[in-house]
Amino acid sequence: MVTIYHNNRCSKSRQTLELLREKGEELQVVEYLKDTPSAEELKDVLHKLGLKPEQVLRKGEQVYKDTYADKGYTDEEWLQIMAENPILIERPIVVKGDKAVIGRPPERVLDIL
Repeated sequence: MVTIYHNNRCSKSRQTLELLREKGEELQVVEYLKDTPSAEELKDVLHKLGLKPEQVLRKGEQVYKDTYADKGYTDEEWLQIMAENPILIERPIVVKGDKAVIGRPPERVLDIL
């Protein structure tokens, strides 16, 4: 089973989803803006990515610039902020088993299939 944290408005996310479908993967599609992962779920995904919360933030988003830029938050605080503001989470994130990757470019997901 492959899980994709997906935003249908994002072309890279749509391309990644299509690539996974072409590969015949059994998919769980999580539209994370509607079905937001908890801070604990995000922590698990980040562990699989091998990244810290700040490394998967979309720093170009207005809410980041207006509210969170240049603040010294801890990893735990970032996890909570991301759970409360899912638009800040980089996309798409694809998880298979104990591995995960950000699908930018979409072909990166092939590394974990």
